[in-house]
Amino acid sequence: MIYFNNVSKIYKDATALDDITFTVEAGEFVSFVGHSGAGKTTLTKMILAEEMPSLGTVFFESVNVNKVKNKDLTKLRRRIGIVFQDYKLLSNKTAYENIAFAMEAVGKTEEEIKSDVPHVLELVDLSHRVYHFPNQMSGGEQQRLAIARAIINQPELIIADEPTGNLDPVNTHEIVQILKKINDLGTTVILTTHNRGIIESVGKRVITMENGKIIRDTKHNK
Repeated sequence: MIYFNNVSKIYKDATALDDITFTVEAGEFVSFVGHSGAGKTTLTKMILAEEMPSLGTVFFESVNVNKVKNKDLTKLRRRIGIVFQDYKLLSNKTAYENIAFAMEAVGKTEEEIKSDVPHVLELVDLSHRVYHFPNQMSGGEQQRLAIARAIINQPELIIADEPTGNLDPVNTHEIVQILKKINDLGTTVILTTHNRGIIESVGKRVITMENGKIIRDTKHNK
């Protein structure tokens, strides 16, 4: 599904990615682990064509991401759901409305919204928060809502960029379990984190990054 072919990203004062090559197959759960500045976020931005390689090529399935025209980028990005560390929820909308807004943005009907939103809230265990605003929810609940919003339009890939960075261990565990559940339903998941405890609990493939390089690629069988 995702293929990085000898990709480097070089800025004036630093090298963010240094000649990295890897493949993520459809249906995989892959964790990228490394300290801040290791290159994890730059890597995810390249999948979304928010950053372009200085050298090398990034493919999403058979599509060369670097050559996608601006008018087609929206279509590409709709195939990907994003979960951020800081949630990026709409503070003036309820849980239901945050998810409905994401559906409206891609042209879903009112009937589809009424049918699908309750199901995705149930999946992330937020049925009891349907009419609550983000500031009435805990950090863990807000992140679960952000995940619900990311998956509501059934993307092929979920990118979770440091999704547990602001959470305590209990909420961190819950977020990881939800991401594993989404993966079990067939969605490819890419998780970035600096927390090795998280990737141990996932028990899936781990790619370790350091100074823009891939230094280890380990597959688990859990």
